[in-house]
Amino acid sequence: MVFLRRAADGSQQPAWGVDPAIPAGKAQGRLPTLKMPTARGWEPGQVPLAAPGLKVNAFAAGLKHPRWIYVLPNRDVLVSEAMNASRPPRNFFDYAMVATMQRAGAWGKSPNLITLLRDTDGDGIAEIQQTFMDGLNMPFGMELVGDTFYVGATDGVMAFPYVPGTARIAGQGRRLTTFKPGGHWTRSLLASPDGRKLYAGVGSLTNIADNGMEVEEGRAAIHELDLTTGTSRIFAGGLRNAVGMAWEPHTGVLWTVVNERDGLGDETPPDYLTSVRDGGFYGWPYCYWDRIVDDRVPQDAAAVASTITPDYALGGHTASLGLCWLPAGVLPGFPEGMAIGQHGSWNRSKLSGYAVVFVPFTNGKPSGPPRDILTGFLAPDEKVSYGRPVGVTLGPDNSLLVADDVGNVIWRVTAA
Repeated sequence: MVFLRRAADGSQQPAWGVDPAIPAGKAQGRLPTLKMPTARGWEPGQVPLAAPGLKVNAFAAGLKHPRWIYVLPNRDVLVSEAMNASRPPRNFFDYAMVATMQRAGAWGKSPNLITLLRDTDGDGIAEIQQTFMDGLNMPFGMELVGDTFYVGATDGVMAFPYVPGTARIAGQGRRLTTFKPGGHWTRSLLASPDGRKLYAGVGSLTNIADNGMEVEEGRAAIHELDLTTGTSRIFAGGLRNAVGMAWEPHTGVLWTVVNERDGLGDETPPDYLTSVRDGGFYGWPYCYWDRIVDDRVPQDAAAVASTITPDYALGGHTASLGLCWLPAGVLPGFPEGMAIGQHGSWNRSKLSGYAVVFVPFTNGKPSGPPRDILTGFLAPDEKVSYGRPVGVTLGPDNSLLVADDVGNVIWRVTAA
């Protein structure tokens, strides 16, 4: 099936940039393309391939499916370790998908940990690795605001008292809001620059609202939580799976990366990087990119008419998850822009993603073609993956840190 679809799609150009060439969608029916490398991990001494002028080392290894990274003011690095929990398959395709994900190391028993990493001697390697929090429900996003530490668990946002310099948080915490678990389970968090609001990404349950819109209520959206009043609202919707979020510092605009729908072809539609407007709607499930209607979905003409076209295409099914602002000068030769962790595809005939890429910005907008920061996570024959990048953030020593949930490593990227 994979070979037939690759032959049918031909040699498609990657759908990237502000004006991508997106092939017409071809509905794949009840048997969408499934192709994913087997998770192998890294051999001793093996590392990803860094772009010219850069070098990479393991900041920490031996973790348990590290997904997201957060740096505390005292320079401690926190890593959330969680994964999609295994479940019985619901049908034939679901059985094939679950088996594919398990082989790729994407589904299993979730560690449900947040681990503290501390580089005590400044050599770029964490000598201390210990449990910061446990007993959480699939933790992902983390954010410290004042004396409160927030965790985005799959079923909602939790708040915990924080004492500066503490090496462990225990206790049940306080629930700020409840989210529906399942489906796209990650709950990323980002505080507003003034610390008054907290933004949370909540992905859809299904691919294209396959079980109806009622079960998708409150999903496929970015939520805004007011930390003063305790109220929350949907800040923007129609975002199938908005994960990484970052502020563009010159304009103060919120940006996110979004995983688009499956089952329409290798490059259709592309995942994307976009600014996020208050009250904006971005198309899911009715349409994609520039209001291209998905005729597999019962339509809502008013929703389609209100859809905002994303700013920058990131290629079909690249699974762009991690996002952080990269100031000029952090990595030599790289201007300011956004660093993006691309987890990699599982649903196209020729694999995509499996890289950390950079998109330059000028005057608050993407301004040129993407550049690689790290590659080499995927074997040339696409049969095995050594790693899969997820979260990206600035390290405490002006480096770029990358979470690799197949390699079970946090990579550190600096000048060569």
